[in-house]
Amino acid sequence: MAPTPASCAGERVTEASVIDAARGAALPRHIAIIMDGNGRWAQQRGLPRIEGHRQGVASVRRITEHCARLGIEQLTLYCLSSENWRRPAAELDFLMLLLEQYMIEERALLMRERIRIAMIGSREGLPQSTLDAMDRTIGLCGGNNGMRLCLAVNYGGRAEIVAAARRLALEVASGSILPESIDEEAFAARLDTAGMPDPDLLIRTAGEMRISNFLLWQISYAELWVTDAPWPDFSEKHLDQAIATFATRERRFGGLPQS
Repeated sequence: MAPTPASCAGERVTEASVIDAARGAALPRHIAIIMDGNGRWAQQRGLPRIEGHRQGVASVRRITEHCARLGIEQLTLYCLSSENWRRPAAELDFLMLLLEQYMIEERALLMRERIRIAMIGSREGLPQSTLDAMDRTIGLCGGNNGMRLCLAVNYGGRAEIVAAARRLALEVASGSILPESIDEEAFAARLDTAGMPDPDLLIRTAGEMRISNFLLWQISYAELWVTDAPWPDFSEKHLDQAIATFATRERRFGGLPQS
């Protein structure tokens, strides 16, 4: 399916532009993805929603490997939002099991591609076995020097900003920092993503035109790209199209076009 922004904005994605982008021309440093549409993908096929999540893991594997081989510095995936706890308990239990299995079964791939792992979000409420598998894999990949794969689990952008503000307030109250020394850099250093580059490209699947409380501070100047394809159908070709479109964008960061 054609990516919505490309058709709406009149951006032309050609095979040549995909190849140029994939070769490193204007590659985004950091790609963030809202992986949407697993449940709808399954329901359209008369399958239980959990089967969509299972197929979504295969997409994670494909896209992670493709990004690593393209030379993307960081890939951040929105795995579970803090609002997703409203879903049925059986579906949440299955999601936790899938995450645990992924952390164990993908270790060979992660080590082969020299991928580093990070997690952002709250650990509260996550099963201990899932946390143990995640911690083990993060530690195992700690010496890798390739792409960073950041998993947003039990994550919410507003909660992250509130937590950062609370950290700064406590530091001011203790006298370790002066209020007048607080700037954007100081605030960013208290976020879950401290030390990570901001996303250059934000991708959302399944056609929804929402940010869904994802990386609210960090995506201030990210380029957006939306496709109608649900996450289980998202392929390397879709990613190449998104990157090629990104390469055509003029990023002004509030300034004027370059002459």
